[in-house]
Amino acid sequence: MAIDRAREHLAKYGLDSKIIEFDVSSATVQLAAEAIGCEPCRIAKSLSFLVGETPILVVAAGDAKVDNPKYKAQFSTKAKMMTPEQAIELIGHAVGGVCPFGVNEDVQVYLDESLRRFDCVYPACGSSNSAIPLSLEELEKSSNYIAWVDVCKVSE
Repeated sequence: MAIDRAREHLAKYGLDSKIIEFDVSSATVQLAAEAIGCEPCRIAKSLSFLVGETPILVVAAGDAKVDNPKYKAQFSTKAKMMTPEQAIELIGHAVGGVCPFGVNEDVQVYLDESLRRFDCVYPACGSSNSAIPLSLEELEKSSNYIAWVDVCKVSE
């Protein structure tokens, strides 16, 4: 199971004990915020894209949306989200539980600037009923990210 992959990955950083599993779904930003009891903007959603043949994840704040011109400037291509089937195959997690932990080897992870507003964010952990509270430093350390990018906009 994908949550086991995420747990094993997070254990390398001493963070696996922080994983929260819910009795309810946390598959969307809104559901995750309700399950955790936080504002939706603090949910760190992992957006799955293909850049050419390369699978990438952009981890962004729950209230952020991809800004197509910024995305194209960063990745030199139009934003093309993966299908749910592609996410399972290419990322290693199903939609609703996609996270940067325990992903397939060739996945490139980027952290979006929209997260920098927060001391603590809540990414999923490989299942549609899990999350983990992480500081930005813990997220950086455990996500094996390549770079911080600015490819999203936040609704006012």
